Amino acid sequence: MTDPFDFKPSATKFAVVGNPISHSKSPVIHAAFGTQCGIKLEYEAITIDIGGFKPAIRHFFARGGRGLNVSVPFKVEAFELADTLSERAKLARAVNTLRLETDGTLLGENTDGVGMVKDIENNLGFKLKHKRVLLLGAGGAARGVLGPILDAGVKEVVIANRTADKAAALASQFQAKENISGGGYARLTGEQFDAVINGTAASLSSAVPPLPDDVFNANALAYDMMYSQEPTSFLVWAKQHNAAQTADGFGMLIEQAAASFKLWHGVMPETGELIKTLR
Repeated sequence: MTDPFDFKPSATKFAVVGNPISHSKSPVIHAAFGTQCGIKLEYEAITIDIGGFKPAIRHFFARGGRGLNVSVPFKVEAFELADTLSERAKLARAVNTLRLETDGTLLGENTDGVGMVKDIENNLGFKLKHKRVLLLGAGGAARGVLGPILDAGVKEVVIANRTADKAAALASQFQAKENISGGGYARLTGEQFDAVINGTAASLSSAVPPLPDDVFNANALAYDMMYSQEPTSFLVWAKQHNAAQTADGFGMLIEQAAASFKLWHGVMPETGELIKTLR
């Protein structure tokens, strides 16, 4: 069997791991960041077998790897593997970025939420402060962005999920914040929001969460954390139901990559032109 980590040891070796992962644009993104910042690096996408994450990752770093991005379905395992965790990672209970420290330990970080908020506020020009936000889903994607959404100064966050107890449990983990609650989709009847963020995987099967037709306030944003060449099913539905602005998660992908890049190299790359180019 071919060893996916059979590479020549390098002080500049990075990768993204997942299953599946061959579709990932991360190698292109990080190569562009390296060129922009004058940093020479090696970065590739590597498929990890389900059930084999932890030994594979330890092998990667033992062979000279310096940093990893972690995609689905391994973010919780990365959280468990990390020796130390950022505050964002602790809140999210999921890790999408690992960095090898000088003492040989692994630092775990989660850049998903900061990447999404930066995309929404800087690239889309939609300020979350004082807004009423609906977050769809209570899985790893939603968990990873919830802390940065709250930190943006929103008026309120409501989490909606098919399993109401799961949404309520996620909200309770942020119980220090008085402006968060969670429940099932039925509770949304008669409610309206300034921003609706889809953190479910429904768009992958061309489905849409069961939302009320009047869920959007005037001037509302519909944001899908998934992305594709064509508008996702959620964004199509949102436009049909009076969302004033729609966007997928492609900008989030690049912004979270930029935050990972800074964690590894100490330099924050410029993202605006790259988003336009890769579109």
